Amino acid sequence: MRTIDVGPNALSVSEISLGCMRIDQLETSAVDKLISASIDVGINFFDHADIYGKGKCEEVFAASVKRLGLKRDSLLLQGKCGIRQDVGTFDFSKEHILASVDGILKRLNVDYLDVLLLHRPDALMEPHEVAEAFGKLLASGKVRNFGVSNQNPTLMELLQRALPMKLLFNQLQLSVAFTPLIDGNIHMNNKDDAAVMRDGGALDYCQLKGITVQAWSPFQYGFFEGAFLGNAKFPELNKVIDRIAADHKVTNTAIVVAWISRHPARMQTILGTTTPQRVRDSAQSQSFQLTREQWYEIYRAAGNVLP
Repeated sequence: MRTIDVGPNALSVSEISLGCMRIDQLETSAVDKLISASIDVGINFFDHADIYGKGKCEEVFAASVKRLGLKRDSLLLQGKCGIRQDVGTFDFSKEHILASVDGILKRLNVDYLDVLLLHRPDALMEPHEVAEAFGKLLASGKVRNFGVSNQNPTLMELLQRALPMKLLFNQLQLSVAFTPLIDGNIHMNNKDDAAVMRDGGALDYCQLKGITVQAWSPFQYGFFEGAFLGNAKFPELNKVIDRIAADHKVTNTAIVVAWISRHPARMQTILGTTTPQRVRDSAQSQSFQLTREQWYEIYRAAGNVLP
């Protein structure tokens, strides 16, 4: 498994991460098999959020880690907070962040998080409050690194100006069938819809600032509308992916992950799967690199047009 060195301390994260959003829906043995498969292929990074299963996913993960006898220092654990499911709002207040982290640590049964992300933007964010919370968490040893999710460059700059530490991650949606992060640059100075840069140039900004993008929902189209692999709505895309997969002697899943990792931004792919075989198939992406021609062929097959 290739790794990405993140931040001034070169935190070495696996290029593929396991997202744990749905593991509370699995039987105990299935959770153990999923985590074991991830470890076996070299994944060391596990993505959580306090809203996943209303905290149950963190508890399920902790119980599996204990059963499997995994050592804390062999795992990189990421938590996210800021979404208030109880009242239907976002909350980046100092009090909420601190309380959330305490809850996350308790449910994960650990003393610290390797990474904490703010989960989506809070329109009422007070940067100095976030800075106070992050500073306290860092000083206490409860969180070692920080980042955000789904934030544009301006909002990140606003927050970064108040922070004593560097933001290291931004978790953004990206897949072969969901490419707003990429479309705006390709269609720059055109009048078509794809030219609209809805994210403010987030991908370029993160590259410029040394921020690692975490691509979530790599197998989905739209916003949780479903998977595109094997989907009759995407006949040309699946035809092209399957042919390129055959050329490389890998699965179609590997091609999808390889398409993301081919981008020079050196993104980390967050797998949301609950299937051990899909984890293993995704890891096949580490054995090859798509050519420029293959990358663009897949991009076009998804319905994208080059100007």
